[in-house]
Amino acid sequence: MTSIISSNREILLLREADFALDGGAMFGIIPRPLWQRTNPPDENNRIDMSARCVLIRDPDRTILIDVGMGTRWSERERGIYRIDSQDPGLQQALARHNLGPEDIDHVILTHLHFDHVGGLTTADESGALRPTFPNARHWVQRRNWGWAHQPSARDGGSYRSEDFSFLEDADAPPLELVDGIDEILPGIEVIPCHGHTFGMQIVKITCVDATYVFLADLVPTTSHLRGPYVMGYDLQPLATVEEKQEILYHAVRNDWLLLFQHDPTTAIARVEMNEKDQPSLVPTGALPDSLLLKANGPGTATSDTVE
Repeated sequence: MTSIISSNREILLLREADFALDGGAMFGIIPRPLWQRTNPPDENNRIDMSARCVLIRDPDRTILIDVGMGTRWSERERGIYRIDSQDPGLQQALARHNLGPEDIDHVILTHLHFDHVGGLTTADESGALRPTFPNARHWVQRRNWGWAHQPSARDGGSYRSEDFSFLEDADAPPLELVDGIDEILPGIEVIPCHGHTFGMQIVKITCVDATYVFLADLVPTTSHLRGPYVMGYDLQPLATVEEKQEILYHAVRNDWLLLFQHDPTTAIARVEMNEKDQPSLVPTGALPDSLLLKANGPGTATSDTVE
């Protein structure tokens, strides 16, 4: 595909929900005295998390990457995951940009875990589930699509078939199954990673003035930048370490801007290697004004977060 990237491309980060997950699960083998320095847990050992989505506005298309937790949660489940700032957070965020779900042309799904695709369906007045984005072409890695339909006992709880199975229906919005690395739209490349779950894809977004990479659950928070800081949820922790090292190498070498999906306070940052050859964040103040989240204008990232 020949990329023709509009100079008017706009990237916005939408904060769909706040929630919480067990800190031990989020940091795997890392002892609590270490991870609690940057991610203090609550009385139930849960750490703060955010569910961010990426909105890309081109002159001829509107693209959404991931759709968050959604609203179909019982009170018990809301208590378990401490789901806040919602009902329905994503649709409200879109409305602030004069968009409705019907205006979305493409939905790119990093993977089919419930905190990334829960918003794909919405219950109507009768309680029946309807596609939230009826006019959108939905993109997911073929390998993750297959795995989500037959997950292992270890990660089966992360996939809820009612979130995505409707895409197989004859009258469903179009589904595109991607095989490996691909530039699926001009300047939008998906890169599969298999450590967290089989067939997850991170998304590289090229603008005229910068390149952004939405890291999904490869590096869910800034605290996960270092190699051994890997989630207990990951199916292949060693693969995560290798995939993370490779992406961060290219991020430093090519000056990419990293977009963090689940960090409660940091949505975007550059990284550099410190004197110990470990990745570290470049302070926000060191970023050029045109690349700050609060900036507006062609090809820049802006924030719709509430922190």
